[in-house]
Amino acid sequence: MANGSDWPGPRRPLAGARAGRMTLKKSMTVEALMDLRKRVDEMLYRRRAELEKQLERMGRAIAVVGGGRVVRGGGSPLKGRKVPPKYRSPSGETWAGRGAKPRWLVAAIKGGKKLDDFLIDKSARKGRRKRRSKR
Repeated sequence: MANGSDWPGPRRPLAGARAGRMTLKKSMTVEALMDLRKRVDEMLYRRRAELEKQLERMGRAIAVVGGGRVVRGGGSPLKGRKVPPKYRSPSGETWAGRGAKPRWLVAAIKGGKKLDDFLIDKSARKGRRKRRSKR
């Protein structure tokens, strides 16, 4: 290489050196290098905490999985929420219409019934309000 190093790119000082916070010497001691590493780790930890707070404020949660991979949380805001039942069997079993059909409903449909035969009267449902749009 033209500049005498084995690094293929041009020699550039560290970002902190430009700001006057850190200086890089060719003959730094092991203790000085360990101290530098500790300060960089602390700085990265603080920056990560700031970014996580910002993301949390924006409504996004993140979790770090082994190996440093970032997995974004989220999913549906309705996940895990209880909803009123939509369908009821003659024996009183209910189903909200979410997930897999229950066995009693599958058996009844195979027996010739229709899904609409098990609908619960909408006027009988309590507490159903129209949802407002968030936009």
